[in-house]
Amino acid sequence: MQRATLPLPWLDRQGHFATLKAAAFAGVLAPALWLFLGLITDQLGSRPLSTILHQSGLWSIRFLVLSLALTPLSQALGTTRLSAIRRIIGVAVFAYAALHFLLYIIDQQADFTKLSTEILTRTYLTIGFFAFCGLFLLAVTSTDRMIARLGTENWRRIQSLTYAIALLATVHFFMQVKVDVGEPLWVGGLFALLIAIRLARKWARDLSAATYALLALLAAAGTALCEALWYHFSVGAPLVQILLANTDTSLGPRPSWFVLLGGLIPAFVRLFRAPLPKRGRRG
Repeated sequence: MQRATLPLPWLDRQGHFATLKAAAFAGVLAPALWLFLGLITDQLGSRPLSTILHQSGLWSIRFLVLSLALTPLSQALGTTRLSAIRRIIGVAVFAYAALHFLLYIIDQQADFTKLSTEILTRTYLTIGFFAFCGLFLLAVTSTDRMIARLGTENWRRIQSLTYAIALLATVHFFMQVKVDVGEPLWVGGLFALLIAIRLARKWARDLSAATYALLALLAAAGTALCEALWYHFSVGAPLVQILLANTDTSLGPRPSWFVLLGGLIPAFVRLFRAPLPKRGRRG
């Protein structure tokens, strides 16, 4: 009897080398390799465990943003080629989240009584734990065998939890940041943009470049407003001054800039792509 083997991530279903999948696989491995090299060369500071703990969480949520962005980008391109790397990115999201959780357990000296108490009593840890459980569910149901067992419709219902998981992960990220909330803000802004694009797609099969650009502007404006409100109520900074900081290039990139750029990418792609053919009416 022939033994089943795991498919290599850089090969397509026919066993041929796939450049796009190989590039995606190399991309998701790069942060782990960087952390490993930093660890063995003593470049991660005085508390390397804390550094890897923090960075693994960051890369998990960054890849989560990328995984959700693949669909609107594919729609803007008018192709399904990017779907080939969706599973690679999704597995990377869970892998970095699992590393993040494992290192937290190690950091707590595997004291599971203390771990349970911390997760139950500290809100940001409770939220993060639920997000991790959701990622675990997505991971174990992502194989071809599980998809066949669940059925396509049930599998899609489970996959729709991704946006709820993204919300939980963003709140967890935001709550544990002590000073600079820039990255949690632009991550949250991008998630809001992706949800807006998803909702807009329910009304139109093929969004125009102008629609993508409009949604990008609205999401960027919302991100700028959230940033201003945060600093206004947390440290008493003038609301208008924080809003105007988004127009001052000397202060460095603002969270709203990343959100705007993220939305303008599919807008630019769609601008130079022919519209999809209209669906014919059923007789």
